[in-house]
Amino acid sequence: MRKFIFCVTILLCAVKIWAQAEPTSYHIAINKFKTFYNNNEPDSVYSMFSPDMKQTLPPDVFKTTTEQLKSQLGNLNKTEFVKYNQPLGIYKANFQNDTFLLNIALNDKNQFTGLRLTPNSSSITSNTPLDPSLVETPITLKTMVGTISGTLTTPKDVSGKIPVVIIIPGTGPIDRDGNSNTGLNTNMYKLLAYALGKSGIASVRYDRRMVGQSTCNQKESELRFEDNVDDVVSVIDMLTSDERFSKIVIAGHSEGALVGMLATTDEPIKGFISLEGAGYPGEKILMDQMKNQPQYMADGIKNVLDSLKRGKINPHVDPQLYSIARPSVQFYMMSWCRYDPTQVIRKLKMPILFIQGTTDLQVTVDNGQKLKSAKSNANLMLIRGMNYVLKTAPSDKEPNLATYKQPDLPLNTEMVTDIVDFIQKLK
Repeated sequence: MRKFIFCVTILLCAVKIWAQAEPTSYHIAINKFKTFYNNNEPDSVYSMFSPDMKQTLPPDVFKTTTEQLKSQLGNLNKTEFVKYNQPLGIYKANFQNDTFLLNIALNDKNQFTGLRLTPNSSSITSNTPLDPSLVETPITLKTMVGTISGTLTTPKDVSGKIPVVIIIPGTGPIDRDGNSNTGLNTNMYKLLAYALGKSGIASVRYDRRMVGQSTCNQKESELRFEDNVDDVVSVIDMLTSDERFSKIVIAGHSEGALVGMLATTDEPIKGFISLEGAGYPGEKILMDQMKNQPQYMADGIKNVLDSLKRGKINPHVDPQLYSIARPSVQFYMMSWCRYDPTQVIRKLKMPILFIQGTTDLQVTVDNGQKLKSAKSNANLMLIRGMNYVLKTAPSDKEPNLATYKQPDLPLNTEMVTDIVDFIQKLK
């Protein structure tokens, strides 16, 4: 059975600056969830959902999801209140087989408007201590729709202005460190920030919208690809006015590479780095991912894409495809598929570095070559033996994917050297 982590998010609103005590309604709701979950009563949990959540997530899909979660994590032994920032309540959830943060949001009728698991950062990152030569500072950036939460990493001993890199996260619900509630546990962005810092280069990494500590007042169905771009522009604006930094560099990983391209077009960026960035539009990427899946799944994705081309949402999606093509994310898919990375990259005027690993099973070498052909004056570095999560790995599938759950495995050293050299040579 494939690994599955429960994630339902309909509404997670922007939080207030101050934390508050646990509301009684949240205490009651979290205990009801625990009881129903442990007693194998997903229908009872579903009855607590708001109408919006029920409209987005059919009961049969939720039931299947919950059963898979139970088989993977076991019983929910204990929930511990962490904090409440209206309307988001955060609890430490100690399952039989693992520990996560359980985030819930309730409306004025005490119905769930948000319910999801996120990685418990203390358990994920505890084995990757901060180098004593570095300093980390939390940042919170208010936007029109919520907050962006991230981390600024700088060398402890700084003389004069230094470059700063914005590390843009990749596909899916991925946090500032390079981990996600879908089983990804790599610390790749955190390790990159540390490597840059030890070379005298600052960095900002952040949680995507509705991930980790970043929040917004949008429903999932209201999200668009351009929202990611807006968030990066906000970070750029913040850093542009910071006199500690000599230049701003963008480093986008996977989907974050396209986000970075679009955000960089009209901004004062001195260098752009694509880390395992796709060279093809979203439609081709999705269909390529289906090549190794059962035919009915490939047909299902094709039907969704055909509807999106006509500007329509396809509500009839097989439950096996809900993780990538449920109706509430199809508007996002539609906005993403509009962009061809080879056309966008041609608009950039600053020095560009394409980093492409030869053992990346998700974004294959031809993607880097495709980008290079569209921007002939850019540098393409093919990193032998590097995979999608920026670590050294063989091409064999099982040991390659095993690195996705090894947060203490170092980044590929050749890649780090190439990035540092590129930044240090920027004018």
